[in-house]
Amino acid sequence: MWISKTGVQAQDAKLQAIANNLANVNTVGFKRDRVVFEDLFYQVDQQPGTQRADNTLAPSGVQLGNGTHMVGTQKVFTTGSLQTTSQPLDVAITGNGFLQVRRPNGEAAYTRAGQLQIDANGILINAQGLPLVPQITVPSSATAITIGENGVVSATISGNTAATELGQLTLSNFVNPSGLLALGENLFQETAASGAPTEGKPGDGALGKLKQGA
Repeated sequence: MWISKTGVQAQDAKLQAIANNLANVNTVGFKRDRVVFEDLFYQVDQQPGTQRADNTLAPSGVQLGNGTHMVGTQKVFTTGSLQTTSQPLDVAITGNGFLQVRRPNGEAAYTRAGQLQIDANGILINAQGLPLVPQITVPSSATAITIGENGVVSATISGNTAATELGQLTLSNFVNPSGLLALGENLFQETAASGAPTEGKPGDGALGKLKQGA
């Protein structure tokens, strides 16, 4: 009965992950979970290769398993299909990397969701109202905002005909993204398992690029 119970618990965990993945199928920047299992210890009544009474060797032995258990869940950080929104402040990350934001407690968080907005002070923020790091301020007279695939944010300022560079979006990458702590709201936090972030301009090294309007 106990072995069966471990199987039921494992299937329940898998179904919970699948349900959460399906519930977030339309959530921008969401990354699906993959549940990892392993078998439990074995009761070995006879080891493979044991000499039997007729002087032959047991070809397989007698090893009875004791069930399974979940050892972890992993976020699958592959790039999903891009959907064109035509919104100038929407950016998709094609490839590796996360946008960095600053939480109210001052700590850094990381996200793949690029639905950006501008707050009352002209600061570029994410959908939860958290400012991007590095911070970029957009003047109230700015029009025709563009975000290049290299992360350069530009706009036409009233009185000028040429575009003015407002700032540089950067991306951060991790040696082990699966080791990030999921905070909810499409946010992740660095842990000892993820390793420290490596920050750079989009398109540099192994970092992905940005696509405006997607």
